[in-house]
Amino acid sequence: MNNAAVFTGELRSFLKFFLQELKPRGKWLTPFNVISIPTIILGLIILYFRFTEGLGSVTNLSQQFPFGFWIGFDVMTGVALAGGAYVICFVVYVMRLEKYHCIVKVTVLNGLLAYVFYSGALVLDLGRPWHIINPIIGNSFGYNSVLFLVSWHFLLYMIVLFVEFSPTIAEWAHWEKLRKFLTGLTLGAVIIGITLSILHQSGVGAMFLMAKPKIHPLWYSEYIPLLYFVSSIFAGLSMIIFEGSISHKVFSNLIGEKTHHSHDEIVLGLAKAAAITMFVYYFFLAFIFMHGDKWKFINTPWGYWYLVEVIGFVLIPCFMFAYAVRNRRLGVIRVAAAMAIFGVVLNRQNICLIAFNWYAENRYYPSWQEIVVTLMVVFVEIWVFRWIVTRMSVFSKE
Repeated sequence: MNNAAVFTGELRSFLKFFLQELKPRGKWLTPFNVISIPTIILGLIILYFRFTEGLGSVTNLSQQFPFGFWIGFDVMTGVALAGGAYVICFVVYVMRLEKYHCIVKVTVLNGLLAYVFYSGALVLDLGRPWHIINPIIGNSFGYNSVLFLVSWHFLLYMIVLFVEFSPTIAEWAHWEKLRKFLTGLTLGAVIIGITLSILHQSGVGAMFLMAKPKIHPLWYSEYIPLLYFVSSIFAGLSMIIFEGSISHKVFSNLIGEKTHHSHDEIVLGLAKAAAITMFVYYFFLAFIFMHGDKWKFINTPWGYWYLVEVIGFVLIPCFMFAYAVRNRRLGVIRVAAAMAIFGVVLNRQNICLIAFNWYAENRYYPSWQEIVVTLMVVFVEIWVFRWIVTRMSVFSKE
């Protein structure tokens, strides 16, 4: 039998196996399915009108407000919340803290899906989606553009995340030789991935350095790149705690006994790191506030709103994390994680939406269609995540 025949036979066998894996498992009539399926269908209908009749038919975007909810939430916020992937890889592969090794796969998977779906949402926001290649090739923007750097960071980081997760895919497909080869690439991919992630987390913030006249002074700073990078650390850690707590219950039958027993200690360790990072972030905010002499803005409606973000969703969750770690209160940690996530979401919305063109008489408000499409993206990501973890060895059995 020649090589072509062998390859054809293996390909036919894999396709048969893949089609078999596509069959649904478990109950269909669940609360999540009942909510998500109609939302996804409605979102697809909205996208049909978006691509046939233009952005104006389903969004409230304009030349004055080019950054809408799809950019502000899907991209700006999604990238920050996906920061847990590079943080955990650094902790495990560089700092050699093996206690967290059992959550590497699921964290990398979450990061990969977040980048694929939320960065892919850029296509929805562009008036001419086929021009999405322009920032990558430097066309119209130039090679010195921050957008050019961020585009390449995004593209390369998604490839690196896929390489990091690829041994799990090869194991699922029973490609043992390929799995061994891909496993050998893991350390190099991790090092490249950590470097790229640090660069693009700060790079996303650097794009707003050119919008100084448009962003309210309370949120604008020449240190926005640094703030974006530091906030992505505790945002990623908080997201791991939040998602991990849900997965620990929903997919408990897929998690090994040893991982079950170490869950509490992992959460406490992540919370401790989040508390420290949030304190550093708050210190930077205070330094920037005093150095920029921004006291005159505090006794204004914008100042009150700024205090809600900084005190209500940075300082308070920071102390909650510290208190919960000291007293081993896992419930408090989960609440603090949810508050920290909301704080990062609020910060990104303030910079690119709420406090952007803050002096304008006509404000931007997302349309209901924009919100539905965002929910559709999130639900589809959860569906893909659920399909993968129920078929591949994502949760550690050891």
